[in-house]
Amino acid sequence: MNLISRLIEHRLKLSPPLTRDVVVQRDLRVPMPDGVELLADRWAPRAGGEGLPTALIRTPYGRRGPFGAVLARPLAERGYQVLIQSVRGGFGSGGTFDPMRQERADGLATLDWLVGQPWSGEAIVLYGMSYLGHVQWAVADRLPPQVKAIIPIVTESALTLEFLRSDGMSLETPFGWGVLVGTQQRRLAMLRQPIQARKTARALWTLPLNRADIAAFGRRSEYVQDILAHDADDPRWAELDHTGRVADVTVPVSSIGGWYDIFLPGQLRDFRILQDEGRPARLTIGPWTHAEFTSTPVDEALEFGLAHARGEQPPRRAPVRLYVMGEETWRDFESWPPTGYPPQRFHLHSGGVLTTEPPAESEPDQYRYDPADPTPAVGGVRLVRDSGRADNTALQARPDVLTYTTPTLDEDVEIIGEVGAEIWFRSSLPHADVFVRLCDVDPAGRSWNVCDGLVSLTGADEPRCATVRLWPTAHRFKRGHRILVQVSSGAFPRYARNPGTGEARATATTLLAADQTVYHDPARQSAIILPVRAIAENASSGQSEIEHSM
Repeated sequence: MNLISRLIEHRLKLSPPLTRDVVVQRDLRVPMPDGVELLADRWAPRAGGEGLPTALIRTPYGRRGPFGAVLARPLAERGYQVLIQSVRGGFGSGGTFDPMRQERADGLATLDWLVGQPWSGEAIVLYGMSYLGHVQWAVADRLPPQVKAIIPIVTESALTLEFLRSDGMSLETPFGWGVLVGTQQRRLAMLRQPIQARKTARALWTLPLNRADIAAFGRRSEYVQDILAHDADDPRWAELDHTGRVADVTVPVSSIGGWYDIFLPGQLRDFRILQDEGRPARLTIGPWTHAEFTSTPVDEALEFGLAHARGEQPPRRAPVRLYVMGEETWRDFESWPPTGYPPQRFHLHSGGVLTTEPPAESEPDQYRYDPADPTPAVGGVRLVRDSGRADNTALQARPDVLTYTTPTLDEDVEIIGEVGAEIWFRSSLPHADVFVRLCDVDPAGRSWNVCDGLVSLTGADEPRCATVRLWPTAHRFKRGHRILVQVSSGAFPRYARNPGTGEARATATTLLAADQTVYHDPARQSAIILPVRAIAENASSGQSEIEHSM
């Protein structure tokens, strides 16, 4: 395990450790009010560990093997003691795992227990990514005074709900996660992951979808059935939504995310709530996908978390630090979204042209979408290997993808903030999806995805304006590049196929092809709306733009 830790340390270029001599107390029993016991491991330096600030990590993925090496050891070697706990029903902890529903009560009980331990010291920092960050939000409005900071990473306070929107149901991520937690405690599960991943990918084609869990891993999953049957507004998910707690958080928060992370919109919403409430918070967004692990979380635990745990102020920096893609540079800002980036409409025109000029009279464009041969997901916001930035050239050659491109840029164009689109659209069927993707076309003609989004429509057989919210971004389109917009009707399996019938997606068995129409004329102006600032305006904006290397 030390070898794994050293390899991780070398790859991530972590700061030198204070000690290599770390001991682990295994299987500490943490009692819950209902009598269930959760198991935890305590990592600490062999000498002087008692009384150090405690990093609390609560996880559904196990405490041993690589998890300890990646999560606990780097902190235990650099000034913390670490308590890493398996949540209810996982890896030796008692009770039944019911995803996300038990984390508030169990998290509060764990904090009460931790505060009472003679070795725990006077300072606690909550730390972790994804589910491990969501459990922080579950308790963040009722923290004991010993908690000095929280560091939620690639996560948000309403973890599942973005995927379950009634007007845009994600499929691959929540289904894949349901399969993961349903199989991870099986014998040799880690070694069997490649085989399981292939089975999961095939299962996503199952009709009806409510049988896909059986196809993926041989049994029914209550969580998978729930995500297929209940959209984000269903009372079934009320216990999972901790958004209302964010405004009541009083300890400092350092939020870390990625431009291609699955939870980015919710994470930015949480930060804005803290920002609007005047809470002590800072935000770091890099060019990362959900599964990328960099040194930034550990660096932030040491620079931000330890400072607050010791009653000190961390080194001064602006509240918002963003990696501007395209420019490939870190820059600091005072707020999210930054000021000085007003929305600008880039209009779709006939002939596949994209400009800031309104369109003239023109015939609409058309394509045919067939859910039996769905437009595939390429790169983007996903949990699979094919995620993040990807070459979209082959995708754009498909007949079910429309593209609109600017002339070659004669100066840099920078966008930072929220991105949206208004697409005037009609389908031959009442039910259809509109997927919009923003791309950067380099001088070699390769098209690289920047951000995207999808909306599902009803009443789509009459012309209407589809309002699409794309992922937020920070990107500079360089001089000599072109800005491109894709319009299609899906990105499978990231989003569930729209069968076109209006049937419930969990039980639909019929797939209907549809003829889709996109309008771009003076009365129906389709456009993507970008938060743009020309580089020439930077000096007069008053916005902090300090370059950093991290």
